[in-house]
Amino acid sequence: MRLQEKVAVVTGSASGIGREIALRFAREGARLFVVDRNEEGATRTRDEIRAAGGIAECVRTDVGNPQEVQAMEDALRTAYGQADVLVNSAGVGFHRAFVDTTPEDFERVIRINLMGTFLVSQAIVRIMIPQGSGKIIHIASIQGQRGGSGRSAYGASKAGVIQLAKVMAVELGHMGIAVNAIAPGPIQTPMTNHGPDQRRVFLERTPLHRLGNAAEVAAAAVFLVLDECSYMIGHTLNVDGGIDSLGIAYSYEELTTVRSGFKA
Repeated sequence: MRLQEKVAVVTGSASGIGREIALRFAREGARLFVVDRNEEGATRTRDEIRAAGGIAECVRTDVGNPQEVQAMEDALRTAYGQADVLVNSAGVGFHRAFVDTTPEDFERVIRINLMGTFLVSQAIVRIMIPQGSGKIIHIASIQGQRGGSGRSAYGASKAGVIQLAKVMAVELGHMGIAVNAIAPGPIQTPMTNHGPDQRRVFLERTPLHRLGNAAEVAAAAVFLVLDECSYMIGHTLNVDGGIDSLGIAYSYEELTTVRSGFKA
């Protein structure tokens, strides 16, 4: 078990990618601090870890609320007294045309996805600095790297998360705290709300021609927090089935036609 005795804080771990990362870290020997505003879901994740023989605590937290984040920090200090790993996975999003996105829509996504990452990171860094060590991962998105229709708020928030990882890496690296990001592509989770047309486009235009799964993102998270990964900071690791490498996005039929013209 490669994370034996490490204390790992995972936000948004009641479901989806955050939950899978928490479960994977626990299987690697980490002691988990499960954080989510969905108290029932956070409790389920905690209990599943305990049922498998792991150690876990949980706390309900709205990561975009400074007072609740402070209470989370206090609870973590009481429960474990240390923090070795932080994964900022809490997030929300929606599809809506730019001209139809209200200020309230935009503010809510920025508050949770970007402000929440900022607030929780500050809280955990206050614990990591005296230790002289720590690993932090922000869960970003390829939507923070590429333009996507209907994703103005989400894309802007995830672009901010990627830049925040870079700034934190520069400022905290000499203190022994390594900060990176993971940018998932289209991932199938219980919260995925892809319509049939959107799913078809993803399948056509992702080089692997399939959606990813949360376990593949969790595997990348384990890699980034291993001691062997100590020289990687400020990096965004894409787990996207090759979407970022694709360039011009042919449809599957167009791509097949182009390939058929190649000569050995």
